[in-house]
Amino acid sequence: MTRRVRQKVYQFKGKKEAIIRRNTELDGGCSNSHATCEVNWTTLPDDAVIQLFLCLNYRDRANLSSTCRTYRQLGSSPCLWSSLDLRSRKFDISAAKLLSSRCANLQMLRFRGAESADAIINLQARCLRQISGEFCLDITDASLSVIVARHEMLESLHLGPDACQRISSDAIKAIANCCSKLKRLWLSGVREVSGDAINALANHCVQLVEVGFIESENVDEMALGNLNSVRFLSIAGTRNFKWSSATQVWSRLPNLVGLDVSRTDVSLSTVMRLLSTSRTLKVLLTLNCPVFEAEVDNSMIYNQKGKVILSFSSEIFKGIATLFADSTEIDGDVFHCWRNLKNKNRLSDEIVNWIEWVLSHTLLRIAENSPKEFDNFWLRQGAALMLSLMQSAQEEVQERAATAIATFVIIDDENATIDCRRAAAILQHGGIRLLLDLARSSREGLQSEVAKAIANLSVDSKVAKAVAEIGGINILANLARSMNRLVAEEAAGGLWNLSVGEEHKGAIAKAGGVKALVDLIFKWPSSSDGVLERAAGALANLAADDKCSIEVAGAGGVHALVMLTQSCKFEGVQEQAARALANLAAHGDNNSNNAAVGLEVGAIQALVQLTRSQHEGVRQEAAGALWNLSFDDKNREAIAAAGGVEALVSLAQSCSGSSQGLQERAAGALWGLSVSEANSIAIGREGGVPPLIALARSVVEDVHETAAGALWNLAFNPSNALRIVEDGGVPALVHLCSSSVSKMARFMAALALAYMFDGRMDDTAPLGSSEGTSKSVNLNVVRRTAFKHIGDFVRSFSDQHTFAIAATSAAPTALAQITERARISEAGHLRCSGSEIGRFVTMLRNPSSVLKTCAAFALLQFTMPGGRHAMHHTILLQDVGAPRILRGAAAAALSPTEAKIFAKIVLRNLEHHQMETSVQK
Repeated sequence: MTRRVRQKVYQFKGKKEAIIRRNTELDGGCSNSHATCEVNWTTLPDDAVIQLFLCLNYRDRANLSSTCRTYRQLGSSPCLWSSLDLRSRKFDISAAKLLSSRCANLQMLRFRGAESADAIINLQARCLRQISGEFCLDITDASLSVIVARHEMLESLHLGPDACQRISSDAIKAIANCCSKLKRLWLSGVREVSGDAINALANHCVQLVEVGFIESENVDEMALGNLNSVRFLSIAGTRNFKWSSATQVWSRLPNLVGLDVSRTDVSLSTVMRLLSTSRTLKVLLTLNCPVFEAEVDNSMIYNQKGKVILSFSSEIFKGIATLFADSTEIDGDVFHCWRNLKNKNRLSDEIVNWIEWVLSHTLLRIAENSPKEFDNFWLRQGAALMLSLMQSAQEEVQERAATAIATFVIIDDENATIDCRRAAAILQHGGIRLLLDLARSSREGLQSEVAKAIANLSVDSKVAKAVAEIGGINILANLARSMNRLVAEEAAGGLWNLSVGEEHKGAIAKAGGVKALVDLIFKWPSSSDGVLERAAGALANLAADDKCSIEVAGAGGVHALVMLTQSCKFEGVQEQAARALANLAAHGDNNSNNAAVGLEVGAIQALVQLTRSQHEGVRQEAAGALWNLSFDDKNREAIAAAGGVEALVSLAQSCSGSSQGLQERAAGALWGLSVSEANSIAIGREGGVPPLIALARSVVEDVHETAAGALWNLAFNPSNALRIVEDGGVPALVHLCSSSVSKMARFMAALALAYMFDGRMDDTAPLGSSEGTSKSVNLNVVRRTAFKHIGDFVRSFSDQHTFAIAATSAAPTALAQITERARISEAGHLRCSGSEIGRFVTMLRNPSSVLKTCAAFALLQFTMPGGRHAMHHTILLQDVGAPRILRGAAAAALSPTEAKIFAKIVLRNLEHHQMETSVQK
């Protein structure tokens, strides 16, 4: 994933009041224009209240039921408590006891984690028929045994797709002994399923129709042959089978209709033997079976009449269609066609439902491993299969398909890289509209997985455009307001990825996304890192836009983000919060956010502290925030008072092997602080010169350009200038001045050299001698070297023929040509103080022709029409009487031609700005 209007409250209230007044007038209400009518919710029809309850999660249902006697009665209706999804919130024994009075008729239960499993027995749901659990890694035999002992009416038990590593055959025996009405058993990752456990199921669970022991290390294949009632069997991902023995006993199962051996080492001969010897077997799934696929001849047809093999090498939709008597009615998406058929028999319906179930499991597992060899499958039919499964009537199939889509597009999660071809396949098959439709579901589990899929797919710019066009931004903004943390987290992730595109930022703000994201931080300030990192990341992207940044600040974003930098211990959250503050502070010329961040209690101290983080990304974004904040005078001094000089010097000293971004921001923050002479002196005293010289030697343009800016500011102070000389800074600056691709780096290196050798350092160390210095440096030698390269730099912007014309006639055309040739666009963003401008004016009188020319060239850049601070510099020049000195420089017979011409252009610039000011008045 990547790295500013606010609606006024009184306007909204006014609109709301106007609507209320219109309604009251129509209803014959009171004539008082300020009166409002209260809705008596207890007078709603019972059916409407029941529908309202159905849109709520179990906690909100329970809370609403406690508000009044009417709602208490309606809130206890059996239809509201026939199923419970406990996955989205913490569910423990105390929560279970609060719900127990409503669970007498509970039929279906979904939970997550061992703590929830231990609490289930306190629900007293004796009539429970279905249990489905996720994240079952820590569920033990004892917990599972107690659960099944308390729920003897259980018909379906599903634990997975995560491994149940602490469940053994003993728990399976307990299931068999307690749940005689069991029809469906699906366990993932049980290490060993013994023959005794399977035989117990065969003996006690005579209605058992569907069994799945998937991804186990060892399952007794011979005992599986005793499950005579079983019609559907899956051993996908299970290892260590003796296939010859398995074939003999499984083929004799009298009711076996569907067999799933996907992700095993089954061979082609074993598959064909099973298909030919079993009288009842109709469907055999062999997805991702390397041995089988290596032996298959794609030119041959292996299906038999009424029987089908479903594999990656086959057309799965077409294969399933052949199972049905009149397959001519079915074309393309067989699942969709089957759902719309009017005449369906029960067995065929069971087959389709089972195929959907096992397909969703296998596709999810393959998507999680993301092998490149399946690219063709995903593009040819895998994407279409997952989209079809998302329309299944089975809730768990829908969710797994959405999770698979969210997963299969990812190439590199850390760097937010996705496979654009796979994303395009989803887009091509209408998947974005389908996902957004499902995101409107009232089922929070589905909302979460669908929002995750939309978020991941939106990394692709074409998908992001489609999401925005179909109304996905409003949907995600609404989901971000969910009280379900998992839903809000994935929706925030979608807004994060969409906010990368400049074209989507305004739409996110318009949809109320900014306030929703800020509210997430206040809602879950101590939550896990997921929701906070996504919310802060999205706000960071939005804050990069001027208008959106104003809205972020107006919604309380500054306080929320500072709170994260102060109290959150998750490094990913710290990084995004610091980046968001950096972007908020980057619009100092357009709004007051820079000052607002600095005024927030503890903000600057927290950012200074983050520069000492062990995480490079955190240090980088904190330094970037301090860099932007340092453009405000008060913030600059507050940073220094908070220990920022010492922290940033330390950061610069330690970042030689770090990322280019960290190096640039460390140098940039020191550059910003060094605008103040007191800070500049402190930076030199703390040892900031050597690391900046080292960064100036970087081959990376952004790094050495920023370091050159910092050294330019430091060189204004004579003591720092001497330090730069002594620490080998002159060769580094000379190299930049002559060789950098960046005009700005060359310009600022030249100005730093000019500061160092304009005579003010003479009082610190005698010229021509190293006496009094700690290192052996011949100042005359380095001075000559510096002057040579300063002169070469300035002359590189001149054309002798044009200069000759301008020198003799001062023709406007020639001066205009020289101005454009000399223009360094980025220099228009530099803002000089009065003392700096005064120093360049003084240089115009320096005996050195090089310094005269350099000073005139610098003043030309600072007064160039169109520059951000040109008017500011014009006023400073007027204050120090520069026009008179400039006229003298332009007319001096002994001055270099370049100095004369540049002085003339500066005078023209000053006249231009004076005229501009007069027109504005």
